[in-house]
Amino acid sequence: MNAAAHGTVVVVGTGPGLGMSIAHRFGREGRPVALVSRGADRHEGYVRSLADAGVKAEAFAADVRGDRFPAVLDEIADRLGPVEVLYYGAFGADPAGGPTPILDAGSDHVRRAMDWIYPAVDAARAVLPGMLERGAGGLLFAGGLSSVVPMPALGDMALSSAALRNYALTLHAALADRGVYAGTLTIGGLVERGDIHAMVTAAPEKYGDADGHTLDPDAIAATAWEMYTARDRAETVFNAFT
Repeated sequence: MNAAAHGTVVVVGTGPGLGMSIAHRFGREGRPVALVSRGADRHEGYVRSLADAGVKAEAFAADVRGDRFPAVLDEIADRLGPVEVLYYGAFGADPAGGPTPILDAGSDHVRRAMDWIYPAVDAARAVLPGMLERGAGGLLFAGGLSSVVPMPALGDMALSSAALRNYALTLHAALADRGVYAGTLTIGGLVERGDIHAMVTAAPEKYGDADGHTLDPDAIAATAWEMYTARDRAETVFNAFT
């Protein structure tokens, strides 16, 4: 990486688990951080947590599927500087509603699941020209284990996860030798401190025992930083189910 190319880290889909771990890990390398999530109710606490760690951060409320999202990416670049890293971790389903199992999933279910993938493509397309012009930067995507391991219960979400994974891997190939990195974090397990982890552990009678099936978000974020800096692989699989 070119040190002169250091810029803003954008964390799309910021939550208390992996999103904030990514923000802390990349932010402590001297990058300003832009946090993007649908609601602003937790933003003040997120920004304070980063400030306490010496990280400059601002938060922006936007639904990735809404009209405001592209404008927010422009606003981030204007306020904090050119985007060096885009991390896309927006979650593709209502955690309480759950996915539609594959035997029940029709084309309408799949289209709704895919609605979360298109913003990832649009976000990448928005920041890639600047990265390519500077010959530096990176794109990181977070997806699910169902993209590589058949998990029929995840149905429509498995298809969208596979699409996002393939997009990241294809970008990695297309960007080889152009100074810009693309990679994917394939996550199988409950990410500690995250909203889904909190929901599952609060109702073990409904979801089962989470012991042995959790992942440390700080460890995942450390791997994400390693992938971005080493650029020796396009994917890391985290599997807490084996």
